[in-house]
Amino acid sequence: MTSNFIVENNLVTVTLTGSIYVEDAAGLREQLIGYIDEGYSRFLINVARVDYIDSSGLGVLVAIHKRAVQSNGKVIIKGLTGVVKELFELTRLNKVFELQ
Repeated sequence: MTSNFIVENNLVTVTLTGSIYVEDAAGLREQLIGYIDEGYSRFLINVARVDYIDSSGLGVLVAIHKRAVQSNGKVIIKGLTGVVKELFELTRLNKVFELQ
C-alpha cells in the first residue's frame, strides 16, 4: 500500500493505492491520528486505486471516523469499486461513512 496526504483548507485528503493489509494498518492509523492530534477532523479518503482492504484496514477507517466525529468532523470515502465496495456493503460500512 502507498499513501499520499494533502492538507488544504482544513481538509486532509488521503489517496491510498494497492492492497491494505494488517502490516499497513498500524502505520496508516498512526499517520491519521497524527492529523487528528494536530486539530484536523475532516478527511477525504480516496480508495479508487485500492484493490483490497482487510479487516484491520477497515478497523482503521472506523477508528478514524469515530475520532473525527468526536471532534465534530467527518470522514468521506471516495471511489469505492470492486471488492472494496463489496466489503463496505457486506460490513454495512457504506451506511456509516459518507460516500462519494
